[in-house]
Amino acid sequence: MPVVVDASVWIDYFAGRLTPQTGWLDEALGKESLAVADLIVSEVLRGFADEREQQKAREALLCFRCYAIGGLDLVVSSAEHQRLLRAKGEPVPSVVSCLIATFCLRWNLPLLHGDPAYEPFERHLGLQGWGSGGERPRV
Repeated sequence: MPVVVDASVWIDYFAGRLTPQTGWLDEALGKESLAVADLIVSEVLRGFADEREQQKAREALLCFRCYAIGGLDLVVSSAEHQRLLRAKGEPVPSVVSCLIATFCLRWNLPLLHGDPAYEPFERHLGLQGWGSGGERPRV
């Protein structure tokens, strides 16, 4: 089962920032099954000002399995997750983060991230994540 690598990790990785997540990613490249999603690719690529650097990042990201996220069923589930988290007093992450988390939950895919916005999904909905909580992704 592939580990979905979130934009929060790729952005740090391409910027050369050493975090526990980028360290794991660096060691996992070529050894672990990794994936991205269309929304993740979009979030990463929009941050590049230099066209050549953006092209290199695009080519690198598209070497991995790339999931298409969306569809009415998934967006309805995402909205239900947002309502549940709000009812539990949790801050509701961005729509993109909710869609990514819901996709990973639906397909039981672990998510490597560096964004605390995913932590409510881990605590309340069972997202298999490795983020600021420090646990390594279960693969």
